Amino acid sequence: MANQPRFTKQGTTPDETPESQESQGHTEHPVGKHPVDEKLPPLKMATTGLQHVAAMYAGVVAPPLIVGAAVGLTPKELTFLTGACLFTAGLATFLQTLGIWKIGARLPFVNGVTFAGVAPMIAVVNSTDDKKNALPIIFGAVMVAGVLGFIAAPFFSKLVRFFPPVVTGTVITLIGVSLMPVAFGWAQGPNPAAKDYGSTTYLTLAGITLLIVLLLRRFTTGFVKQIAVLLGLIIGTVIAIPFGVTDFSPIGDAAVIGFPTPFHFGAPQFAAAAIVSLCVVMVVSMTESTADMLALGEIVERPADEKTIAAGLRADTLGSALSPLFNGFMCSAFAQNIGLVAMTKIRSRYVVATGGGFLVLMGLCPMAASLIAVVPRPVLGGAGVVLFGSVAASGIQTLVKANLEKDNNVLIVAVSLAVGLIPIAAPEFYHSFPETAKIILDSGISTGCVAAVILNLLFNHIGRGRCDDDVTAPMEPGGEIAQTRTAAGSSAAGAH
Repeated sequence: MANQPRFTKQGTTPDETPESQESQGHTEHPVGKHPVDEKLPPLKMATTGLQHVAAMYAGVVAPPLIVGAAVGLTPKELTFLTGACLFTAGLATFLQTLGIWKIGARLPFVNGVTFAGVAPMIAVVNSTDDKKNALPIIFGAVMVAGVLGFIAAPFFSKLVRFFPPVVTGTVITLIGVSLMPVAFGWAQGPNPAAKDYGSTTYLTLAGITLLIVLLLRRFTTGFVKQIAVLLGLIIGTVIAIPFGVTDFSPIGDAAVIGFPTPFHFGAPQFAAAAIVSLCVVMVVSMTESTADMLALGEIVERPADEKTIAAGLRADTLGSALSPLFNGFMCSAFAQNIGLVAMTKIRSRYVVATGGGFLVLMGLCPMAASLIAVVPRPVLGGAGVVLFGSVAASGIQTLVKANLEKDNNVLIVAVSLAVGLIPIAAPEFYHSFPETAKIILDSGISTGCVAAVILNLLFNHIGRGRCDDDVTAPMEPGGEIAQTRTAAGSSAAGAH
């Protein structure tokens, strides 16, 4: 980064020893803290933290709204369930950013309800005779999946050595591209079944918001430039008022205080079929979280090593295991916030922790949560184009370092991107597969990641020696490829 001091992410500086490294395998440069560990001024911390909440709010509230409607909850119960998911998302974000013991990646990660669990949770609802019992069954399955995932985290993290730049670049690009349909869906309106879905009014508002963000990024500097997305959301919401798109009713209908009472919908129940289904979702979630951590590590210039990934997965899975206690669902890292970090260059994990604080407050104060709900979906869509596109651009930057002049690596990228784009380009492609298999196959990030890892093993590892020009090692500090290759059985992150 220009005009910024370089920081050591893995290993040590010439004057340091391994014993001086921080708990997560990272080292501070003598000139000061790494930007990830910086604490910004209060006002800047608050506004940039709120910007993260605005970027991920729709993704957090959508699963409880969908599942709650399927269960047949009353509007009051639905509001309670949504607030509970916001509250647990805040707690999970604290675990991920601040960390305790060996839990938490200590990176600027926002955690929230994963959308991957929506389909299997709906299946549980439809298979339950008394739909009111569906939520306790779902909560029990999430708790078991979270505990098993927590136990498996250190073993799952060892897969990091199979993520060289040709793999990570492909996966990061897929994350951004896979999120783009979400932004396009938001831009078309709040209800796909409505007659005005995709109307020129909605698309115009999305375009205006996008233009505002771009102009702020181009013609402003400093703090204003960094909160361009938040300002774009505010200005876009105000512009939407004359069009009759901005709905202020959520504020009037919301209570001032509302604590998510533990086991509000009943004590958890444990059904084998639901547990198996949610365990599959947990594997998918852990795969995507691993990819997200690798992506964010590159963006903030603190590459995620094996210990960081293990700690991050522990935060995800522990957050998921505890979430049902307060009536929340399975938690996972939110990829859309990676784009915000990439665009604003604000890398402080304390900013995201502040966002987690806002999520907790919104869970405790439904009226505060309703303020974010006022932002029209098309306005979110316009900002989402910038956020998600930034993730894809970061993936392309990583691929530039992946030695693509090698035909093998070009094939790895080409086939992995094709596999990962199937759910986007042909959503019904896997329609004849069992529902359990579709949970995995319909996640382009997961399938593309698996394809990239397998192809990298096939072309760059199995049945051949390790050559100096093989791009099969993870990125090292500064983005250069490691000159000294690790043995096949050793951790790519180095000894800890």
